[in-house]
Amino acid sequence: MLRWGVRFGPWYPLADAAEHAPPSPGVMQVRLAAGLVDYPRGKSAMVWYAHAANVRDAATALAARLAGRALVCRHLIEIDDAVDLAAFYAKLRADFTRRFGAPPTLSQ
Repeated sequence: MLRWGVRFGPWYPLADAAEHAPPSPGVMQVRLAAGLVDYPRGKSAMVWYAHAANVRDAATALAARLAGRALVCRHLIEIDDAVDLAAFYAKLRADFTRRFGAPPTLSQ
């Protein structure tokens, strides 16, 4: 059985999201391709989580907004039917915020 009822796929350049992200509901993560962001309680490459009705649309819009930044993305590739995607997304963000002392940020 899947842990948490979900599994993320491999990382790919955010600029290539139109080729990789599904046009369906899901959750995606975005991180720096290299380097770390300083957060109040540590460092992480993670800069964004999103829950979207259409992951491809959300990822391609983000890629257009952040064109030229070296970011990689991944999305859920396995989702148990019982998983509430909004709740899963909220848990990811809350866990990150609790661990690093701030939510993931694209501003740095």
